[in-house]
Amino acid sequence: MDRELERLRQRLIDEGRRVVETFTALAPAAWDQPVYTTGPGWRVRHLLAHFVSSERTYLAYLRRAVEGGDGVPRDFDIDAFNRTEVPMLEPLPTPDLLAAFEQARAETVAFVSGLSPADLQRRGYHPWFGDADLLFILKLLYRHPMIHLRDVRQAVETGSPVPHNPAAARPVGGAPGGGAR
Repeated sequence: MDRELERLRQRLIDEGRRVVETFTALAPAAWDQPVYTTGPGWRVRHLLAHFVSSERTYLAYLRRAVEGGDGVPRDFDIDAFNRTEVPMLEPLPTPDLLAAFEQARAETVAFVSGLSPADLQRRGYHPWFGDADLLFILKLLYRHPMIHLRDVRQAVETGSPVPHNPAAARPVGGAPGGGAR
C-alpha cells in the first residue's frame, strides 16, 4: 500500500479508537453534559450521534467522488443535515451508538484500503471547505472528531459548556489543494 494511504488508514484507525475510548470512559452523568454555549445545544450524546451520521454520510459522498461525481452536493446544508440526523440517532442506547461509530469507521478504513494514490488527488466538494482533493477531505474524517472531543473533555472536566468557534476548524485561506470557500 502507498505510504500516504497507509498513514491515512492508520490515523483513521488510531483516532477512531480514541473516539471510542473517550466515550467509553465517560461516567453515565457525563452523557447529558452540555458541550457548547451556542448552536443547537448539543450534549455529549449528541456529538457521538453527530460523528456517526457525518462518518456514514461523508463516506457515501466520497465513494461518489471516486466514481467521478462531485462528492457532497453543492446545495448541501450542514446545519439542516445535523438538525435532522442527530436527533434520529441520539435516542439509541449508548452501546449501539458506539457500535455504529465503530462500524462506520471500519467501513471508512476499508474504503481507504481500496484507494489508489491517484484517487487521493480526485476533487470533491465539501460544504465547509469548498472544492478540495479527497486526501484533504479524508483527513477531515479523523480531524473533525478530534476538535469536538477536545470540547467534550473540557465541558465534562469543567461541568460547563464551551463556546463553539467554527472558525477554529477552518484553515486560513481555505482547503489545501485549492478552493477557498
